[in-house]
Amino acid sequence: MTMKDIETRDDLTFLMETFYSKALKDEQIGHFFTKVAPLNLETHIPLIVSFWESVLFDKAGYKGNVMEVHQHLHQLSPFTPAHFDCWVQIFKETVNTLFSGVNTEKILQRAESIATVMKIKLAY
Repeated sequence: MTMKDIETRDDLTFLMETFYSKALKDEQIGHFFTKVAPLNLETHIPLIVSFWESVLFDKAGYKGNVMEVHQHLHQLSPFTPAHFDCWVQIFKETVNTLFSGVNTEKILQRAESIATVMKIKLAY
C-alpha cells in the first residue's frame, strides 16, 4: 500500500497530534512537554502546525521565534545532545509511519537540520 505525501495543513495536524502523543510519553524527553513547560495541545498544535507550514510550504503565518522558545526551555531544564537525538528519532519514526513522498523527505531533512542547529546553539 502506497502512503500519501504531506500535502495539507490537515496532514500536518495529524502528524503533530501523532508525534506529540508519542513524545509526551517518552521517558527521555516527555518531561519537557509535561513538567518543564506543560503543553496545552489545543493551543500548541495549531501553532506548531503553522510553523511546519512555513517550513514545508513556505506559507506565511507562523509569528513565533522557535530559537527563543527553546532557549527559555533550556534555561529551565538544560537540553543535552541525547534529547535532540531522541526528538529526531521519534519525529522520523512518526513521519515515516504516516507519510511518504517529496514533502515527507523535505520535512525529515528540515527536522534534522533544525535539531542540529538547536543542538549546536543550546547543548554545546
